[in-house]
Amino acid sequence: MKNKTTGTCELCARQQVAVTVHHLTPKEVGGAYMPTAEICIPCHKQIHSLYTNEELGARLNSIESLRQDEKIGKFIKWIRKQPSSKLVKTKKSNDRRNRKRQ
Repeated sequence: MKNKTTGTCELCARQQVAVTVHHLTPKEVGGAYMPTAEICIPCHKQIHSLYTNEELGARLNSIESLRQDEKIGKFIKWIRKQPSSKLVKTKKSNDRRNRKRQ
């Protein structure tokens, strides 16, 4: 994750956290010059562990659509309670792992 700065995560709203630029529509599916958001590293990692770039580009290409999705919504609810210094491990969801095998 390049270009880290300190700020407020646009997804979970935690303050004074390391944030990176997230392409709301992934570059791989045509989003190189489309809107971006500054989100914290744990949220960024969680998004990419739960969803494929195709899913992100097709239906989860805004902060609001991400917040409304059930899978990441549970994570957001949890991460908001964590201190900004907490390091979080992420794993690909079983659903996403199984889709790659098919």
